[in-house]
This record gives sequence, C-alpha cells and structure tokens, in this order.
Amino acid sequence: MLGEKDALVVAAFVCALVLHTEGIIGGREAVPHSRPYMASIQVQEGENMKHECGGFVVADQWVMTAVHCLPTGPNGRKVVLGVHSLSEPEDEKQTFDILELHNNPTFSASNYDNDIALIKLDRPFNASEAVRAVEYLRAGGTNPDTDAEVETAGWGSLNNLGSRPDKLQEVVVEVVRPTRCSRGDYFGRKFTSNMICAHKVCPEPCDQPSKKQDSCDGDSGGPLLYNGVAVGITSNGGMKCGQIRKPGIYTIISHYTEWIDSVMALQPDAAQNEE
Repeated sequence: MLGEKDALVVAAFVCALVLHTEGIIGGREAVPHSRPYMASIQVQEGENMKHECGGFVVADQWVMTAVHCLPTGPNGRKVVLGVHSLSEPEDEKQTFDILELHNNPTFSASNYDNDIALIKLDRPFNASEAVRAVEYLRAGGTNPDTDAEVETAGWGSLNNLGSRPDKLQEVVVEVVRPTRCSRGDYFGRKFTSNMICAHKVCPEPCDQPSKKQDSCDGDSGGPLLYNGVAVGITSNGGMKCGQIRKPGIYTIISHYTEWIDSVMALQPDAAQNEE
C-alpha cells in the first residue's frame, strides 16, 4: 500500500496530467445537425475515410478552413457536410471532392499567421436543415472584445493523448486580452494582430469535471462564432490544447474580406489550384 507521502505525490501527478491534457473535453455533444454549416475534411486511411480537419460552409459551393489543414493540397481528400456522427450512416450527409483549394498566399508556417483557406467543392451542395452556410464577419464589422463569450465546434481530440469523439462537440470559451496572449509566457511574438485567442477556465471553487475549456487537435479549420456569426477560424487548437497559458488561437476572418471576395469571383478558367 502507498504511504501518505507517496499518495500525495501520485495525486499531484494525476492532477497535473489532467490539467495538461484537457482540450475540448470541457465541451459537450452538439444537438445533431444544429450547426449545419460544419464540414469534416477527411483523408483516405486504408479502405475508410478519416476526419482530419474541420471547416465551415460560407457560400454556395464554398467552404472556409485553415491553410495548415491541407499541407499537401487536396491529395484525394473529401469534404463531408451534414455530418454529426463520423461513423454512423446518416441520410443528411453529402460528400464532395475538392475542385479548387485556395491558400492565403501570405500564410506563415512559422507562427500560422494568415491561416485561412477556401475550398471550392466539385458541385453546389443541396441546402437543407442539415446543410447551409453561416454568415461570416466582413471588414468593418465588430469583433468580440476581451472576455466576450464565443463558441466553437469540431470533432477534434478530447485530450492531448489524441482521443477523438465520433460525434460533433461544441464548447463556449472567452476571448483573452491580446496583450496577454502576446506575452512571452503565452505566445510571444508569434501572436499577431490577425489572431484572436480564447479559452475558458472554471473559477474556483469549480464544480465542473473539466477546469479548462478549449479547442484541440482536429478542430482546426472550424469556426469561432460570436452571436451566431463566424468571426474566426480555429488555427492552432492542436498546440498544447488545454494548457492555461496556451489558449486556442483563431484567425480573424474580417481581415481577409478583399482576398475572400477576389477568390470567390475567379472564373473557372482563371482559377488557380494550389496543390
């Protein structure tokens, strides 16, 4: 049997491990198809398709996501709309090939600055209660202030060990002051004016099973919403998810209105696929 001192050491280790691994585990399962704009970007794994990243429908035939979600180009990836369970058959599901991938040309792999991409599906989607576009904030719109409640969703990891859910999860987080996220003990100079950082820490005494709410690996590319409008794209939710000083980082969509409009206005013979 463990002595009192050993028991305290074990307890402290377990506590530290839990705090380190908590990601979107602080959220909950979404009501099926209550977020009809959500997209699952999937890659071939053996005979099956595996969820790799998120995205969201912003216009007829267009899905917004993060550049780092498709580092090698489309490469056989599919986009699935109308999905709640990744594994179960659902009549609402619609699967698409990627006709065009447009990565923002100013994306920086060193700190994920300008992490925004647009996918053109191989055909228009069939609008339904389970599949429809979400409004996104354009230039001149008001982004959420510090401490504002925002929400995100995805099929990303439940912890840093890579445990993935089968059904769509959602979580409410709070915007963190930019000056805090740019501190050396947070993200330092890697944090730019094109980013929002957000998480939620349950105040003490905390009666929730998870003290930390955050996005995590696999949530990348999904939306950050404020009052039902997409204001951000999950960018580095997979980096040290759940740690107090590493909130999720989201690309500010309204900074890219001109680029978004220019991409969507391209004619088929002028479009440039990026692979």
